[in-house]
Amino acid sequence: MLKLTKKADYGLIAMRHLAQSAQRRACSAKDLAELYGMPQEALAKILQRLTKAGLLVSQYGTNGGYTLARDPRTISAFEVIRAIDGPLFMTSCRTAVHACGQRARCTVREPLRKVSRSIEEVLDRLTIWEMTEPEHLISLEAVRLGSGPKRRVVAGKGLLSPSAAKPAVVLRRAPDGLKAVPFKEQT
Repeated sequence: MLKLTKKADYGLIAMRHLAQSAQRRACSAKDLAELYGMPQEALAKILQRLTKAGLLVSQYGTNGGYTLARDPRTISAFEVIRAIDGPLFMTSCRTAVHACGQRARCTVREPLRKVSRSIEEVLDRLTIWEMTEPEHLISLEAVRLGSGPKRRVVAGKGLLSPSAAKPAVVLRRAPDGLKAVPFKEQT
């Protein structure tokens, strides 16, 4: 199962909050942790990583805290995740220091690399600003997985509700183009 780390979740939540309150004052790690029920020490370390990556600015003093370093329209979810967790790897062969023993016989490395790259592209197109918009206003940009005439789109920007782990809709190829239909578990 592909999923974000808790650190990446916390980082995205903090970045979204800062994007929503960009016109106001800076927010401290303590305030953000209390507001969203996150461990303060963990969040402070995450915010420091985001500052080191140039995504946040740290301000000291009585009105200190963190603010976005750039316009939220120019900060992607992928930048945030990469700053916190490093590169995204779907397979262990991409992280191995030594060559994989299955390299010569492996039949899934390239297809999984394509899936990984597609996920990265979707996350790179999703900006922090878009994450502040109501769920239904996010534009649909989908990734096609699979091949053939019944190719389905199973992941896309704006398709996942914040509280659900499954897409709300699936796009299916119809004679007149793609058609959005409610998601149902595939058996």
